[in-house]
Amino acid sequence: MLAYIARRLLLMIPTVFGIMLLTFIIVQFAPGGPVERIVAQLQGLDSSATSRFGGGRDVGAAASASAEAGSKYRGAQGLDPKLIAELEKQFGFDKPAYERFWLMVKNYALFDFGKSYYRDTSVISLIKEKLPVSMTLGLWMTLISYAISIPLGIAKAVRDGSRFDVWSSAVVIVGYAVPGFLFAILLIVLFAGGSFWQIFPLRGLTSEGWANFSPLHKMTDYFWHICLPILAMSISSFATTTFLTKNSFLEEIRKQYVQTARMKGLTENQVLYGHVFRNAMLIVIAGFPSAFVHAFFTGSLLIEFTFSLDGLGLLSYEAIVNRDYAVVFATLYIFSLMGLIVGLISDLMYTWIDPRIDFETQEV
Repeated sequence: MLAYIARRLLLMIPTVFGIMLLTFIIVQFAPGGPVERIVAQLQGLDSSATSRFGGGRDVGAAASASAEAGSKYRGAQGLDPKLIAELEKQFGFDKPAYERFWLMVKNYALFDFGKSYYRDTSVISLIKEKLPVSMTLGLWMTLISYAISIPLGIAKAVRDGSRFDVWSSAVVIVGYAVPGFLFAILLIVLFAGGSFWQIFPLRGLTSEGWANFSPLHKMTDYFWHICLPILAMSISSFATTTFLTKNSFLEEIRKQYVQTARMKGLTENQVLYGHVFRNAMLIVIAGFPSAFVHAFFTGSLLIEFTFSLDGLGLLSYEAIVNRDYAVVFATLYIFSLMGLIVGLISDLMYTWIDPRIDFETQEV
């Protein structure tokens, strides 16, 4: 098993390298980079906020320079070429693309992500600041989803075709069809002071002065804040795992070894949890990495918007819109690593549930 883990860890290196290289190449052809955004702001064509550059520079004086700037930046006519050169140097675009990429690879190997283009702080500080929100949403949503979906799927398999199976399927499908952000708005209207009751807070993970609360007060305040966001995210996450669990158990229940176990006099629970569970859960575990990563990033973006939660999903979205490539590449790098590591953990869970599986004898 150690050799298998070592091979998987080594394979992560070319995988992440390939992801970063492909993304870097695509970005080179994407219009509207950070220099273009600064130029547009200097020319009064872009009102979006940019903070790092020009805190002490007279923008009006720069814009009135009569020299022609390099033509490779659209809208740069009339700006001092020295200003454009300074911008390129600030963002690292004074170096060739291949040199910038190799410098990024070397720094990322040491988890040095540099500074945000538009915020006067390091990228790692930004990620650390936003991480608790995304961790909260991703972990709790995944845990709650699996904690409800797996027992529900088993119950549906045992009662296949019954009224419980039909009605629970209808409820799960309706929940899956309702977009999470729409359900979030409904929860806000009902329970967060929208039109009816003011029971839950509308924003943030904790209340003001949380650091001074007692341990019990901290815990209750934390759950009070995350109740609505987690509920909104979880409502549409039950369907896939529930039906996957049900179908997996149905397939195993119909196999010959289950009939043999029943003929030996084992109780239904002994058959179900002693024999069927181990085999049926393998396919459910296979979906855990994608479910976790989806909940951790993509699935939380709209919820972060709706509940004013400042997490990694919102940070990444704003970085893409603002062409803050330092943040874009850093978050991509971290989520790529996270997905690969969670995939490895998923394989190790296979062997924990069913020791008969031996990855040592298989090719990676």
